[in-house]
Amino acid sequence: MEIGVGITGFGVFFILFGILLYFDSVLLAFGNLLFLTGLSLIIGLRRTFSFFFQRHKLKGTSFFLGGVAIVLLRWPLLGMLLEAYGFVSLFKGFFPVVFGFLGNAFNIPFLSALFQRLQGSSSSMV
Repeated sequence: MEIGVGITGFGVFFILFGILLYFDSVLLAFGNLLFLTGLSLIIGLRRTFSFFFQRHKLKGTSFFLGGVAIVLLRWPLLGMLLEAYGFVSLFKGFFPVVFGFLGNAFNIPFLSALFQRLQGSSSSMV
């Protein structure tokens, strides 16, 4: 599991570095492959497959994996836009949990109020 977290971290790093370098398609493609590999090492192949191919998540999965394929075909800007939409669609149920955790973890007055408001507004999306 620890190696999966490391590989996922490297994948996120390469994706962010590829975005910083004006959507370098090789870095983005390498980051995508590392991210998906790390995710499957963290939660297992069967759980990864069942997460991505649930009936109500097929739209998000098709956009996300289609974006990965478009990036691999060296159309990085379009691919990243498709991936971003797919990522938000796949993980929209998880965002209220993240905002709630960030609101409680950081005891900074403005940020904590902002995260609490985001948690309340995004829970209607679920």
